Amino acid sequence: MSDQPPPAAPTPGEPDPSGPPPAGDPTAPSPSGQPPDASPDWGPPPGAPPQGWVFPPTGGYPIGAGPYGGQPWYPGPPTGWYPPGMDPADRLVTPPGGGLNGWFDRCLGAVRRGWRLLLPILLLTQVLPAAVLSVFALGLDPSAKWETTAVDGTTSLPDTFFTDLATMFLVLIGGSLLVGFVQAVGWAAGTWVITRQAAGEPVGLGEALRYGLRRALGLWGWTLLMGVIIGLGICFCLLPGIYLAFALSMAGPVYLFERQNPIGRSFRMFHDRLGLLLGRVALVAAVVIVGTLVPGVLEGVGSAPFGVDPLATPGSAVGVVLVIALSAVLVLPAHLAQLVGLLVTYAEQRAHEGPVNSAGLAAELG
Repeated sequence: MSDQPPPAAPTPGEPDPSGPPPAGDPTAPSPSGQPPDASPDWGPPPGAPPQGWVFPPTGGYPIGAGPYGGQPWYPGPPTGWYPPGMDPADRLVTPPGGGLNGWFDRCLGAVRRGWRLLLPILLLTQVLPAAVLSVFALGLDPSAKWETTAVDGTTSLPDTFFTDLATMFLVLIGGSLLVGFVQAVGWAAGTWVITRQAAGEPVGLGEALRYGLRRALGLWGWTLLMGVIIGLGICFCLLPGIYLAFALSMAGPVYLFERQNPIGRSFRMFHDRLGLLLGRVALVAAVVIVGTLVPGVLEGVGSAPFGVDPLATPGSAVGVVLVIALSAVLVLPAHLAQLVGLLVTYAEQRAHEGPVNSAGLAAELG
């Protein structure tokens, strides 16, 4: 209820003051009271935050500069950003976060680019020396001579038993050391080829072998030391030997690229990123084990028909040499997988430690 009198009704012909202004009258004020010639106000309504304000606040960072596009409250680089010196499309180095697919793609890429050079390098430095050593071992095997000199019904050892056994072992140990040096030439040469090809630099078979010869002595020495360490671990128990084999898997690349403390650096890499390195090396080891066991079984089955002394006749000698040569060639994929897999794994480990690319690794090789 109000004690104010009601407004007077308009007289006939007079417009209602509470209604809209008559059409065509530009001087009439708007219902909100704004003058007709005032410019429209496009600003925020009363009580709204100023233009450019976002929630949550960005702390001074520009909008969209966070790691996730469209979410400005996380300052930092956007998704896919890598520090200077790191190329996510590098053909050898798997960047952090590249995962198993990135690692596998780079392994396949290295094989596709370098197989024309890697195959002859591995044939000359891995397959051929192993086949020659196998033939020597077959010729030095004294089993056939022991059978011919043994007297029926006796249990005594042949007179030349210890002499023959010592001769065979000495020759095989010396031959294994020589084969190890030649294989070191191949590992160094193959590493040089893969790294320089990834960096887009020219490569050649002669240059690769010369580089391998230049670096083989040091690599061979460290390989012998690692073999002794792993062998001692296996003698104490199988598991320590397996652990040492995995922990020392990066020592060869560390020596070639960094030239110092390969054993300590390999242990540190293994323990700093245990799951990542263990998974990569386990895949390589599985391929190598299968790739060497199958040809070994085939060699044993193929050599059995030639008897205890296959080198006694020319025909059987040719046959068993062909079997050994074929088995050695069948191991070639295992050598290639070991070389490529360990090198790509080492490059990935370096990427987790700091920015690195193929060109930088090629420069480190010298």
